[in-house]
Amino acid sequence: MRFKKNIATSDTGFIFNPGSGDSFSSNAIGSEILSFFKEDKSQNEIIELICAKYDVEKNQLEKDLDDFFSQLRDHNLLEE
Repeated sequence: MRFKKNIATSDTGFIFNPGSGDSFSSNAIGSEILSFFKEDKSQNEIIELICAKYDVEKNQLEKDLDDFFSQLRDHNLLEE
């Protein structure tokens, strides 16, 4: 899973789809997740990295990350 080739992202969590003109922004944690995602880290690697840095329960983070990626899919930003 990765972003479609035409999707632009920034280090601050800004996402732009030039095909539709839609833009999105994420919070600081979302920005970190996006940077790991752009580095081709797996979902499990992202979970481990975030859990090591923040006081978060792994089960909750897994659910939140699933929701985050689901939103990216819903907005047609990902190749699968």
